[in-house]
Amino acid sequence: RRKWVHCFTDVTCVIFVAALSEYDQLMAEDDMTNRMKDALDLFRDQINSQWFYDKDIILFLNKRDLFQEKVATVPIDSVPEFSDYEGQPLDYNDGIRYFVGKFTSMNRYKERKVFTQVTCATDTGNIKFVFNACKQSVL
Repeated sequence: RRKWVHCFTDVTCVIFVAALSEYDQLMAEDDMTNRMKDALDLFRDQINSQWFYDKDIILFLNKRDLFQEKVATVPIDSVPEFSDYEGQPLDYNDGIRYFVGKFTSMNRYKERKVFTQVTCATDTGNIKFVFNACKQSVL
C-alpha cells in the first residue's frame, strides 16, 4: 500500500470507499483482522500522510442497504472492535452516525473537512447524484 502513495502528489482530492456492512467480517487474506477496522486503519494512515495533508477527502460509506439489513440482527457492539458503540442497539441511523464519527475522527488536520456520503452502489440514481455532487466540489 505504501509503494504507490508517492504517485499522488498532484491530486486535488482523495476518494476513499469503505463497506458499512463489513463491520462484523474478517479479511479474506487474514482471518484475524476485522474488515472495518482495517478500513479505518488504512483511512487514518492515508489521509494523515504527508502526501494528502492538504487534500480534500471524500468518504463513501457504501453498501448501506446491506448494512441496514445486517444491523437489524447483528448488534454493532457485539463485535469486539466496536464495543464502544453506545447508540441504540440494532438502529440503522445510530450505526451510520457511529461509523461516520469513527472515520471522521481519524482526521488529524481539523481545518480540512472530510465529506462523507452514505451510498448504495447498486442504486444508480444515488450514485449519479453523489458523483455529480463530488464533481462539483472538486471542480
